[in-house]
Amino acid sequence: MENSIIKSQAYGKDRVRVVRVVRHADGWQEIADYWVCCLLSGEEFETSYTKGDNKLVVATDSQKNTVYYLAKTLPAEKVMVPEMFASEVASFMVKKYAHVTTCHVKVTTKPWERMKFDNKGHAHSFYREGKETRWTEAYATKTSPPSAEQFTVKVNSGFYDLEVLKTTNSSFVDFWRDELTTLPDMPDRLLSTKVLCQWTFVSTDLDTLQQQPFDAIFAGAKRNTLDAFANDPRAWVHASVQSTLYIMADRILNDFAAVDDVYYALPNIHYFPFDLS
Repeated sequence: MENSIIKSQAYGKDRVRVVRVVRHADGWQEIADYWVCCLLSGEEFETSYTKGDNKLVVATDSQKNTVYYLAKTLPAEKVMVPEMFASEVASFMVKKYAHVTTCHVKVTTKPWERMKFDNKGHAHSFYREGKETRWTEAYATKTSPPSAEQFTVKVNSGFYDLEVLKTTNSSFVDFWRDELTTLPDMPDRLLSTKVLCQWTFVSTDLDTLQQQPFDAIFAGAKRNTLDAFANDPRAWVHASVQSTLYIMADRILNDFAAVDDVYYALPNIHYFPFDLS
């Protein structure tokens, strides 16, 4: 055991449930409903693995309590947006504990939709459909540990399980053929997938990072994804999944200068015609 080297390590608390309700004086209410995962890492934790020494281990129960404390005491605007809350928790951890080099916080949410009646939003009633999941993760990392005076914050955001389908304007033709190829050209086909989309922000200044319009970028990324899938004529002419994916990512990068990179995964959900002849 003493001859083995730890290449990387992190530990923490997962599935911390956070719900924050904001009640305005006029009766209008807002809700944030999250699952939070918090992971701590740093070289000084190695002895907890190699020597069984827990003196520097911040108990996962304490991490859970910290998430609850920040959810309660932070201003509402820093809790109601997942990116803001994740970056606040991650930054708090690296500033509080000298031996923590990096804190990784992931926030997952399936947003509640406000009920509408006669085209007016209800003040305090919501519903949830079977829709995509929004998520974000923040990494706060000290640049000169153990000092917490300077640290970088990286935020990944995105959504997954956005299921889409179109019944035409998709093709797959002129692909590589050899003796193992059996798939025929498909000049017109049903295309369906569950979209995973991720985009990244990086900053050395937490205040600058938190000025980004995270909710607007989320809405714009989803809008661009659906519009490129359904309406972009380039996706009709070059209608492979690869070209559709590239068009989606390119549109997000062009629309939002704060986004550093975009990642997509579009696994095919196949609908093959069956020959009954």
